[in-house]
Amino acid sequence: MTTEPNSEVRKAGFESVEKSADLLSFAPDFPGQSYPQHCPPPDDQLGEPLSIREAAKLLGCSPWTVRHSYLPKGLPHLRSGPLGKLIFYRTQVVRWILHYQRKGGM
Repeated sequence: MTTEPNSEVRKAGFESVEKSADLLSFAPDFPGQSYPQHCPPPDDQLGEPLSIREAAKLLGCSPWTVRHSYLPKGLPHLRSGPLGKLIFYRTQVVRWILHYQRKGGM
């Protein structure tokens, strides 16, 4: 690099300093990322997906009763399309059962 007289030389403020090897490596006991104790991993809010037959078995009734009695009463479900099959989620069905048990029955 040639500098002419009266030309300004700008420095970024970094000088080439050799770093020692211990500053460039991680400690051998570095655990990586993990969940802190006060912040556990999120629970599965829905539970496993169930077919109408599995939901009926969980409720202790027939698929017909699920479709004609419990769906109109608000049993949580998801329809996979306009004419698609019904999908239930275990945790939601259990919460719905517990809600109705507290109210005094279905």
